[in-house]
Amino acid sequence: MNIPTTALPSSLLLFGICAAVVWYAGARLAYLADTLADKFGLAKSLVGLLLLSVATSLPEVATTLSAAISQAQDLVLNNLFGGIALQTAILAMADFWARGAITNYPRKANHALEATLLVLLLSITLILTSLGETVVVAGVGAGSIIIALIYGAAIWLLRRYDGSTDWVPVDLPDNDKMRFSAHIDFSKVSNPALVSQAIAACVAILVFGVFLVVLAQRIADQSGLGNSFIGVTLLAAATSLPELTTSITAARIGAYTMAISNIFGSNLIMLVLIFPADILFRGGPILQNTSPTVGLALSFGIAVTAIYLVGLIVRRKPKVGPLGLDSILVLITFFISLGAYYFVR
Repeated sequence: MNIPTTALPSSLLLFGICAAVVWYAGARLAYLADTLADKFGLAKSLVGLLLLSVATSLPEVATTLSAAISQAQDLVLNNLFGGIALQTAILAMADFWARGAITNYPRKANHALEATLLVLLLSITLILTSLGETVVVAGVGAGSIIIALIYGAAIWLLRRYDGSTDWVPVDLPDNDKMRFSAHIDFSKVSNPALVSQAIAACVAILVFGVFLVVLAQRIADQSGLGNSFIGVTLLAAATSLPELTTSITAARIGAYTMAISNIFGSNLIMLVLIFPADILFRGGPILQNTSPTVGLALSFGIAVTAIYLVGLIVRRKPKVGPLGLDSILVLITFFISLGAYYFVR
């Protein structure tokens, strides 16, 4: 997707305009997803995992596949893995609208299971990149195939576990008094209209999200910053903007479980995208001979996910201002990761 050549100030301006469009589309999609869940009697966590996470990951899909076709290994891996800690930090930011620790709201163990499976996949990916996989099957690294198979098993397990009631939390906050209404009463909109509007929002997120990616790469070149650093910071931020707006909007309307599943589901998708990227990358297994930034990004992804896993299990935890302690630790870890990325760039 080509954008006319622009100077750095113009690139920054266009980046801001595209970001505003993605923000609006993502917020509207969150309202629509919440309404569709109510109308069809679907669990908000399931909608976040299978609808929002897929929709908001469209820019990552487009960026990853186009970078793989261009044989840009570092760009693929740094964008995907760098986005995991960033998107988890987005969930911490949503805590500002949750009026308390957002991890106190889930009524089932789904989210703890999501976090556990995410840690498992991140750990396996880190092991594969550390070993430098050498086994190749039909031109694709065996590690990428293993990740795709485990991802499929994880989604199957999460869907199967969604109806389980063998885990009962205590001290649940009442979120009914915290909801922020949308500007439009979507409950009065017909189901076909809701679906068509949701599709339109997804298209807007995809198109303008890809524009964001192109502009982020251009800003990287014009500013003189390294590709590895840009991949795990500005580029990851550009592709994670849909998750930011949908998660914050979901928290504002009280759909906390949808916000959590949106982030964990998006992070799972970031990992499974390694498989199609490996198919398109012809320079050998894509997880082979990776840069130090890749291992760091995976390690920080494990750290922030583990913090939230503890927060989901420990129901009584202190608050610091409007945030839960787990969210504060996630934000601190994320900012430390930025310093680490810059150090090894």
